Amino acid sequence: QVRLVESGGGSVQAGGSLRLSCTASGYFGCTYDMSWYRQVSGKEREFVSVVEAVGFTRYADSVKGRFTISRDNAKNTLYLQMNSLKPEETAMYYCKATRRLGSRCWLYDPNYWGQGTPVTVSS
Repeated sequence: QVRLVESGGGSVQAGGSLRLSCTASGYFGCTYDMSWYRQVSGKEREFVSVVEAVGFTRYADSVKGRFTISRDNAKNTLYLQMNSLKPEETAMYYCKATRRLGSRCWLYDPNYWGQGTPVTVSS
């Protein structure tokens, strides 16, 4: 069974930095894109960034230049370095894995989500 576990959330003052991590387990014979989303209570979950299985990255316009996504395939771990954080970025941050290519991809659901890690940015 695929499992995603986020860590690294916490409280920081505006302008500060945090580094989130997400470790994936349970994937065999299937590549996957990994993404970060965030959600404020009562609002829809929004896209933050993605690093595709082949390495391409994309960011939401609101975080470009401040956030950096990366992945260590040897460790099956996804990272999100967040700098110059703003109070409005207070949210629960979620990791998502999306299957891509591989002979065993049919064994897995299209998407998996982690349980989230909270980020609080105070002004």
